[in-house]
Amino acid sequence: MASSSRLSPPKVPMELHVKNREKLLKSLRQHLTETSRPLYGFVLLQGGEEKTRYCTDHIELFRQESYFAYLFGVKEPGFYGAIDIATGKSILFAPRLPADYAVWLGEIKPLSCFQQQYMVSMVHYTDEIVGVLHELSNVLEKPLLFLLHGLNTDSNNFSKPAEFEGIEKFEKDLTTLHPILTECRVLKSDMELALIQFANDISSEAHVEVMRKTRVGMEEYQLESIFLHHTYMYGGCRHCSYTCICATGENSAVLHYGHAAAPNDKILQDGDMALFDMGAEYHFYGSDITCSFPVNGKFTSDQSLIYNAVLDAHNAVIAEMKPGASWVDMHKLAEKVILESLKNGCIIVGNVDDMMVERLGAVFMPHGLGHFLGIDTHDPGGYLKGLEKLKEPRIEIFAHYSRASRGNGNNSGAWLLLH
Repeated sequence: MASSSRLSPPKVPMELHVKNREKLLKSLRQHLTETSRPLYGFVLLQGGEEKTRYCTDHIELFRQESYFAYLFGVKEPGFYGAIDIATGKSILFAPRLPADYAVWLGEIKPLSCFQQQYMVSMVHYTDEIVGVLHELSNVLEKPLLFLLHGLNTDSNNFSKPAEFEGIEKFEKDLTTLHPILTECRVLKSDMELALIQFANDISSEAHVEVMRKTRVGMEEYQLESIFLHHTYMYGGCRHCSYTCICATGENSAVLHYGHAAAPNDKILQDGDMALFDMGAEYHFYGSDITCSFPVNGKFTSDQSLIYNAVLDAHNAVIAEMKPGASWVDMHKLAEKVILESLKNGCIIVGNVDDMMVERLGAVFMPHGLGHFLGIDTHDPGGYLKGLEKLKEPRIEIFAHYSRASRGNGNNSGAWLLLH
């Protein structure tokens, strides 16, 4: 019998992006006032561009650039967006499409359609950016553009500032916008939370469906296919938040398994543990869910020990979380609970406090405790000055103490990795 869902894709209110723009405008104006700068200029962002596959005419499925999606909600490629700091007016700039677009790709929408659909003050073509912004500016010399440029601390890549023909006719500020806009994305509105909730709900349904249909002898990619089908068929989720990780057996220890060089292609074996990390995306807003379970439905004693070590760490952190709690402290709490569980299960021996000092927990948890979720799986922002994420000498710790344990007859100064 075919699967079904009690959920239905929610209507997306464009007011969400209006509120996001208002939030940015308020924060930016406050910053300019505090730094004794005049309240004029334009925020200008460039949306994403469609890309073809290498030299072919095959166009990859487009997904909007995240900051642009946050402010404007535009699905189509090739757009620019601006916000007039003085007046608060929002302007979209749409690409001027050739006549044969209608033959191959469908209706060429009038500018008024975009204005209504995306709830902006006005819409012009991208080849009119210079003239429109100069006309709207109340300064005699070069108008000021606040462009997006800053480091993403998860990827170590920089956001791309807008570029267009004639940009030399403007003054450019490349430092102010990024930290303010990034921090705006940290606290979600109720409308944003509703979309994130739906993405998680439909993904949860899909994970349950995958569990129901998991059988020894299947291929990992078949389970990925079940997940993708359910979220698209019943949730309208054409995109995933990230590449699906459908890992079984030894693949479950590979943090980002599922990529092109390891494409979810192992046959499920009796006795394997499965780790499925998959999340759907709905109107740019995503989910991130990981489930672990035995392929044959029965935990071995070792599998149960590890599973419950992680579960105990999860529950300990949830019990301690509250406003003002340090994320770093919560990470260390999780590591300590896991180390204590591994010691109790005779996986490691030694003093847990000493292990914590030497950061041995990073061997078993080489990733962070968690991350923000929103338009990106690892949503940016939120790190207070001096409280950046932990950076661990992970593999080096493992290698050092493995050598020490082999070369030392007692366990007082080294921790023995028994499994």
